[in-house]
Amino acid sequence: MTDKPDLAALFGAADTDSFLGLKKSDPFGEITASSAFLGVPCATPYRSVGAYARNGPQSVRDAAASLTSNLDRYNFDLDGVTFPEGCLAAVDCGDVGWDEQDFESNRAGIKQAVSALCHQNVIPICVGGDDSIPIPMIEALGEASDKKFTILQIDAHIDWRDSHMDERYGLSSTMRRASEMAHISTIIQVGARGIGSAHPDDYRDALEWGVQFFSAQHIHENGIAQVTDSIEPDCNLIICFDIDALDPAFTPNTIGRAPGGLTYTQALSLLKAASGKSKICAVDFAEIMPEVDIDGIGALTVSRLITAVMGLIARQQLV
Repeated sequence: MTDKPDLAALFGAADTDSFLGLKKSDPFGEITASSAFLGVPCATPYRSVGAYARNGPQSVRDAAASLTSNLDRYNFDLDGVTFPEGCLAAVDCGDVGWDEQDFESNRAGIKQAVSALCHQNVIPICVGGDDSIPIPMIEALGEASDKKFTILQIDAHIDWRDSHMDERYGLSSTMRRASEMAHISTIIQVGARGIGSAHPDDYRDALEWGVQFFSAQHIHENGIAQVTDSIEPDCNLIICFDIDALDPAFTPNTIGRAPGGLTYTQALSLLKAASGKSKICAVDFAEIMPEVDIDGIGALTVSRLITAVMGLIARQQLV
């Protein structure tokens, strides 16, 4: 037998083109939801590689398709159903439009969609797309309110280049650009390992700014307790999750594979601990490249983390 069985049918799945079969909504329309899946295929890719992660959002929707009829089942990642009684469910707001050449327009479109969601108190969950997508997302939060924010970046790389390949808004500069925004007061970076694009002076600049670093090795040896302790209670939290933070055994569907990454359980525990101390205001999952996935395991891993984040956000709004 060489054909794979239809496991979606086994689970009773219904045909859908939305994440988990959630209601489809327009980010610029009237929305009643706790959070919104917002596909962001492209922001500011380096021209040498182009929009290599443009199919990331749809791959995650496809990975979750088998569970479209199971949202009322017990989710052991959350110790209960994904959206408990009294909670608002999430919605899927489709994908932000993008252009292969007009990167400024891409960033503007992302900012507008995120801002529209924030003004309705719907938490954006931006799913990309390469790791340049958080820059306009973070900018939008500053324009939507006068709050100060903490960033929890979960990533194999520190992204502190001022410019890379003559581009200041690319994936290697995400945290550098965030550090320049007046509404960002704290940056906590988790999961760094191996060699990235950062020079030693980029790392020194980050330390001088005040970044708190917890390497992947630190997490393996010491757990997440120190990371959790570093999150100020009741802060407004932005979570920037580059999936190469996880070991490629869990997320082979990324361009930046490197051994020694976090496990699924470590990442889930960190997200749950963060939600217990802070108010999650925005989340992104970036660097999702289905063309290099292995039997869909990476997309499945990311779909489960997104589902968990949706459930955590819904619970926060219930309190």
